Amino acid sequence: MTAIAFLDLCVTLGFVMVMAALVIGFVRLAIGPSLADRVVALDMMTITIIVFCGIYAVFTGDTSFLDVAIVLALIGFLATVALARYAERRYERDNSHGEQEDD
Repeated sequence: MTAIAFLDLCVTLGFVMVMAALVIGFVRLAIGPSLADRVVALDMMTITIIVFCGIYAVFTGDTSFLDVAIVLALIGFLATVALARYAERRYERDNSHGEQEDD
């Protein structure tokens, strides 16, 4: 097996595994019983799409997809931080509301 054929095989297997991970993440996003499950699934899907961009950059030899991956990583980080702040405020609101009823 030549080096080019081996690289093509690895890229193809990488694409298949990334697509499987994306499907698994989407299923967890759709049926996740809690907000935390959905946030983790969304973060996993973002990372999976970043990996897809990296593999595609290797496949085509076009480095501009690495720039796309960096931008997606920044957006994914900001989205995770925003969702974490939302979950924290929701938790504080629910707990403070429960304490007021006990008084």
